Amino acid sequence: MGSACIKVTKYFLFLFNLLFFVLGAVILGFGIWILVDKNSFISILQTSSSSFKVAAYVFISVGALTMLMGFLGCLGAVNEVRCLLGMYFAFLLLILIAQVTAGVFFYFNMGQLKQEMGSIVTKLIHNYTDGSGDGLQEAWDYVQAQVKCCGWVSFLNWTENTELMNRSNITFPCSCKKSDEDDTLMMPQKGFCEAPFGNGTQSGNNPEDWPVYQEGCMEKVQGWLQENLGVILGVCVGVAVIELLGMFLSMFLCRRVHSEDYSKVPKY
Repeated sequence: MGSACIKVTKYFLFLFNLLFFVLGAVILGFGIWILVDKNSFISILQTSSSSFKVAAYVFISVGALTMLMGFLGCLGAVNEVRCLLGMYFAFLLLILIAQVTAGVFFYFNMGQLKQEMGSIVTKLIHNYTDGSGDGLQEAWDYVQAQVKCCGWVSFLNWTENTELMNRSNITFPCSCKKSDEDDTLMMPQKGFCEAPFGNGTQSGNNPEDWPVYQEGCMEKVQGWLQENLGVILGVCVGVAVIELLGMFLSMFLCRRVHSEDYSKVPKY
């Protein structure tokens, strides 16, 4: 009965670590996505916010270490090596402590991240230059066109752009232009556009005449970030539960393996 219980525990721990390996790959992939994504608001944050870059590297490190632990757990479970099982337990405990610490840190720094977002976007709009081809500008144009918003708090944020407001004709940010549903599938326009009607030489470039979305992007972007952070936290909670289960199973198996046969461990 005892040997049968050990066998069941051993292969259950193997399957568990296989799942653990996959979840580690998911976390690793998310960290890489944060660093390489150039077509959403993430690109603005990861270029301008040092804390967001640190978060990406933390995800990559935790994901890679989780995959390594999954591999060691599989090896230790199948070959019944107490040393590997003990190392596996210790590393799982360290990863769990690191995850809890990181979760608490990001929870208490959410307000600072939102403030960073506001200052980053406000500065970007203020310094926006027509036809510059800057990566941050293109990313913000993409966000405004896809989310159907303009500016940060409202479209009036664009009145702080000196180059735009110095235009004599009715000129507005191209990516803010109101469009049909079918137009969202097209690549967003960049830079500044002149209105095809009227002439603003008498009243100047009056923002009230711009054919743009008047709602700002702040609430929509923050909602998007909150939703995605919820998914991330959900994955991390799932990983933490699996880690606790893995720690329990590894200790259970380790206590019942009375002798080690290192000849079972593959030689490389």
